[in-house]
Amino acid sequence: MTESNKAFSLATQLTRLGRDHDMQHGFVNMPVFRGSTVVFKTMADLEANRGRYTYGTKGTPTIEALENAWSELSGAAGTVISPPGLGALALALFTTLKSGDHLLMPDSTYQPTRRLCDNLVKKFGVEVSYYDPLVGADIVELLKPNTSTIFLESPGSQTFEVQDVPAITAVAKARGIKTILDNTWATPVFFRAHEHGCDLAVEAGTKYLGGHSDLLMGLVTANAETWPELRKTYDSMAMLPGAEDCFLALRGLRTLHLRLEEAQRRGLEMAHWMAAQPEVATVLHPAFPDCPGHEIWKRDFTGSTGLFSVILKPGYSKQNLAHMLDNLDIFGMGYSWGGFESLIIPFDCTSYRTATCWNPDGLALRLQIGLEDMEDLKRDLRAGLDRLAAVLC
Repeated sequence: MTESNKAFSLATQLTRLGRDHDMQHGFVNMPVFRGSTVVFKTMADLEANRGRYTYGTKGTPTIEALENAWSELSGAAGTVISPPGLGALALALFTTLKSGDHLLMPDSTYQPTRRLCDNLVKKFGVEVSYYDPLVGADIVELLKPNTSTIFLESPGSQTFEVQDVPAITAVAKARGIKTILDNTWATPVFFRAHEHGCDLAVEAGTKYLGGHSDLLMGLVTANAETWPELRKTYDSMAMLPGAEDCFLALRGLRTLHLRLEEAQRRGLEMAHWMAAQPEVATVLHPAFPDCPGHEIWKRDFTGSTGLFSVILKPGYSKQNLAHMLDNLDIFGMGYSWGGFESLIIPFDCTSYRTATCWNPDGLALRLQIGLEDMEDLKRDLRAGLDRLAAVLC
């Protein structure tokens, strides 16, 4: 972070990051630069590839503004940006893995990440093993001579186990193993991945950074040691985002802290309300004392967001659940989170978990709490829960 920004609070920093008065010709916001070809002044410049920008796939002022802003926010040596979050995960994995390596993945990981590993990473000769996300420093027992990378996702984006990131990264660093964290739930605002020892951190800008469910984006940040290899991987693949999406992300950055604070407030209010409903057996929210890894969350995180899960009491069928969900007025059924709209989806980890046993005894729901009136949201859910137990004709 530049010295001038370090002096300010987070709210002020987010209004300043990524802005270049001269590049923007005095305008408040970075313009949208779209382009492929960059024209060189001389043959010598061309042959030496000399210039701040050399080709569209090497970056533009708009992309660079977002890269610089996210690096400063994350306390990272550098950032690369891809069109989707899954692309960012692939960039991180291709940075640290090669054929013959062994990769450790948490059993709670985002299911598209699991498919990426099982369908693509393994195809390139990488051995993939899944581990209990609550293993902590005992992960040392799972290491093999060819283990090159430990992946973490904290909390898990469905079941919300909070991992002991400092303990795992300490084990990894002592053995020259790289660590990658999916930090999408917390963002750098609520969890400082690199300060807790992670070499690479991945966030889906699709979610809280964008904030409006209208862009697809992934960001990967690196510490100083890992940054050159990440940038080399990125330049080799040219997996860059669109300029308009970067503009939207920069706009989202300015209000990120406000929206996260509101997401935290609303998420906690709704989680406590759901816990009091007679149909609900368990709430999975890192700020709740009975959530797996809660004490780690208290120690390492500075806040929580608006995504959590609930387990219903036993006895309800999928037909009951469909009757509840299909007739909600406000909550939509859709993937992702971090937008202004409230979402709810059913999920079941039983079929794909391999290192842990998922057996909650009841149906599971994940909720994203948006910006609608809280009483309206509660009435919508209460009516749905009433339908849950209704006799279906």
